[in-house]
Amino acid sequence: MSEELNVPADPPASACCAEPPAKGMDYRDWVRRSYLELVTSNHHSVQALSWRKLYLSRAKLKASSRTSALLSGFAMVAMVEVQLEMQYQYPPLLLIAFSACTTILVAVHLFALLISTCILPNVEAVSNIHNLNSISESPHERMHPYIELAWGFSTVLGILLFLAEVVLLCWIKFLPVDAAPRRRAERQQQQNETLPAEESGQHTGWQAALVSTIIMVPVGIIFVVFTLHFYRSLVRHKTERHNREIEELHKLKVQLDGHDRGLQVV
Repeated sequence: MSEELNVPADPPASACCAEPPAKGMDYRDWVRRSYLELVTSNHHSVQALSWRKLYLSRAKLKASSRTSALLSGFAMVAMVEVQLEMQYQYPPLLLIAFSACTTILVAVHLFALLISTCILPNVEAVSNIHNLNSISESPHERMHPYIELAWGFSTVLGILLFLAEVVLLCWIKFLPVDAAPRRRAERQQQQNETLPAEESGQHTGWQAALVSTIIMVPVGIIFVVFTLHFYRSLVRHKTERHNREIEELHKLKVQLDGHDRGLQVV
């Protein structure tokens, strides 16, 4: 960016921490001058805030596009490469859940990718112009709900669906492991033979799928808790910063009003 963007990040704090009044200038004039400097710098502060929003929107769109392309590609590969055992009778609900989860996962990520692909070029074109006034040409303010929607679909809903996809895929891959010993047992029973003890109690596939589910459930809970905590911390930070700026402005106003009343009494 050009030197025009090098404005102070916290104008109220800089105004309050200004140098004390010089000789020949009373305290009232110094406070009034600080207040006027703060008011006249509001235009540049608003411009800097708009540029920060522009860069944040651009970063969100880039992250959404990368994450959506990656996870949707993995989901498509998982659906194509999964090899179903034709001799094993899968639970119908398992196959329906896997198909629905994969389809919704790909649709959600592709929708987020579509939003990012449509908005990101317009934001990039404005962000590369080194001019403060060009910020009005960017559509990030009007398209802010769509940007947040793409961000939420890609990083929150899409990742939760991807975790569910991993669990369902584990059940589909590991359940048929016990099918071969069961088929051998049925054949041996038909031939009036006894099944060896080491084969009769095998449940390796079911246990492996159950372990993956037990591991993934706490991971999903931790993910949700971390997401809520992160957004709460971010909102709290923005609120505290705005409150601090408002308090600094209120202090300047009280100082000016107090000196004006003191002059009127005198």
